[in-house]
Amino acid sequence: MKKCLLLIALLIAIVQGATALDTAKIDQITGLKGKLNEKEAVYKVTFPRSDVRVVVDDWRMPPFMGLGTWAAFTGENDKAMVMGDTVLFEDEVNPAISAALDTGLSVTALHNHFLFDHPKVYFMHIEGEGTVERLATAVRKVYDKIKEIRAASPQPKDSFGLKSLPEKNLISAEPLNAIFGTSGEINNGMLKFTIGRPAKMHGVDIGKEMGVNTWAAFAGTDDNAVVDGDFAVAEDELQSCLKALRVGGINIVAIHSHMTHEQPRILFFHYWGRGPAKELAQVIKGALLVGGLLQVSSPLEK
Repeated sequence: MKKCLLLIALLIAIVQGATALDTAKIDQITGLKGKLNEKEAVYKVTFPRSDVRVVVDDWRMPPFMGLGTWAAFTGENDKAMVMGDTVLFEDEVNPAISAALDTGLSVTALHNHFLFDHPKVYFMHIEGEGTVERLATAVRKVYDKIKEIRAASPQPKDSFGLKSLPEKNLISAEPLNAIFGTSGEINNGMLKFTIGRPAKMHGVDIGKEMGVNTWAAFAGTDDNAVVDGDFAVAEDELQSCLKALRVGGINIVAIHSHMTHEQPRILFFHYWGRGPAKELAQVIKGALLVGGLLQVSSPLEK
């Protein structure tokens, strides 16, 4: 009996050893030395954003006070999960989002933690499931993209570097109306489209006028335009819509919630794009289509 129990214990140890997180591989792939929390069975790699001087409210902020990037792994070698928070400066945000999405990670939030920070600091939250090797490789690619940007420009840029927009707005409505299949709202040469979707909060019906809407506003001229707006998406729509806008060159500027206790859960992401108005509209229309938003949304007002 004792031999049998010893054999069972040995087999369990072998199986656990074969499936437990390979922390050495995580270190090797990410290029960082992590730390294991045995109680929570989580292995976390971290690094401080000490490469750029950050001032918050006229105080030079030490990285210890909240400027640390991290990625935490749990699970097994062939079935792991990673979650993380990535400290980014403005010119790093969208390249990092694309790097994460291109490697199969999900981008689950993008927001700020401070006011009066110089340069402005953003935080991108990520999540992924898969093998330890795949997840660690994806995390490394995000971090490498950040290093690539800072190597090319040690100080964060303060603009997209595009030509100035004209002082007078003159967007032609008809071409964009044709793309979106409706008539947008015109205001002093600008044009705005708004799509509502039904939801409930505390048992009350809410929709477009209560803020559950996706919108796109165009300004500038037909060949030199800016578009900004907001997507209201269900959780399963978020990643496909983000990917569609990033592939089309439109910048994501925030990902967050606007409500609590809503059904279904609605996430919002804000965006900013520059280019010819028709091209911008086509990219946004594509994101609406891949996210299925035109099917679930309430009809656009004519």
